[in-house]
Amino acid sequence: MNRLNPLSALALGAALLASPLSAQKFEDLAQTPPMGWNSWNTFASNINEDLVKGVADAMVANGMRDAGYEYIVLDDTWSLRERDENGSLVADPEKFPSGMKALADYVHERGFKLGIYSCAGSKTCAGYPGSQGHEYQDARLWASWGIDYLKYDWCYTETRDAREAYTTMRDALYTAGRPIVFSICEWGTAKPWEWAEDVGHLWRTTGDIYDSWDGYKMWEMGWKRILDLQSELVKEWGPNGIAKYAGPGHWNDPDMMEVGNDGLTVAESRAHFSLWCMIAAPLMAGNDVRHMSDEITAIMTDPDVIAINQDPLGKQGFKALDEDAAGIEIFLKELSDGEWAVCALNTADEARELTIPFHRFYMLGEPKELYDVWTKEVVGMSDENYSRVVESHDVMMFRLRKPAE
Repeated sequence: MNRLNPLSALALGAALLASPLSAQKFEDLAQTPPMGWNSWNTFASNINEDLVKGVADAMVANGMRDAGYEYIVLDDTWSLRERDENGSLVADPEKFPSGMKALADYVHERGFKLGIYSCAGSKTCAGYPGSQGHEYQDARLWASWGIDYLKYDWCYTETRDAREAYTTMRDALYTAGRPIVFSICEWGTAKPWEWAEDVGHLWRTTGDIYDSWDGYKMWEMGWKRILDLQSELVKEWGPNGIAKYAGPGHWNDPDMMEVGNDGLTVAESRAHFSLWCMIAAPLMAGNDVRHMSDEITAIMTDPDVIAINQDPLGKQGFKALDEDAAGIEIFLKELSDGEWAVCALNTADEARELTIPFHRFYMLGEPKELYDVWTKEVVGMSDENYSRVVESHDVMMFRLRKPAE
């Protein structure tokens, strides 16, 4: 019988520990769509530890933490432009003089978790060091800092295979031993919904968002245009479309929110938030939460609307009706305990009376009471059509509940 010497046995054991066969993603994370804040949409490269601390403190004071926002995520440009002599990433000492471990401790003490950014290519999208070829080294470093969430981008990847790249980082994170939510930011080009359930906890389905209703510039799109793409993907991918790939622990991600940013009216922010909740999107705020109006704070912390997004059934909502001439789109979302959410969007550029034809939606089942989640009123039953004047680019949104006995 051939026997391995002790050194060979140790080497084999190390190889098995690092192999994809023994690695997996961390289970029991992101059982509902992750909620939090990301630095990029408002601050881009202008990030530092004082900003992050201020955001954490503000999210405690304004009620966002208690509403469920858990992750504070640093996006691109947090590191130096070069790795150190050992090949390790280094947090920019001018931006983060106390270091990432101290920053993680600060947000943890306030009830949050800290997220960080990297890229599957040789460089990040802003030209900083990527993690290609350094996956296990980087994962160990982040674990030592107390990182809880990784957004992993797709720039400078050349001919790299997306599934291989993201699986390699998944394995590296698991081997490092600290549970980390893995956010795949591949923009949907390699159809991650087909293969990423066992790799990441959420995956981008489109290009980047910006604070516009339906604008388009370079690779960025307004939120309504991104919402439309989700519906087109639903059609392209057959019954239930890509919605069938989403659920507890694995979510379709239409990108971070622009709620409260300058390019949107308050009505558009309310509609944006409502529809992201309807399609079970991760709720990652992208505004300056330190300086929000009362209206925007109320939108982002509304418990009834958030409950629709966070419903434990984990079903992604879908567009059930689209009538351009009437300026109306209606989305349905199945909830726990036989309940449903219904959201009607006014797509017109002026106020219009919108009608929800409940008789057309057989899947809603027995009549239920209509609880308006924004006005906090019961306005009728679902056995009759419901009409109301809705402002331009605004919504009416209901939870269909079993009548109280």
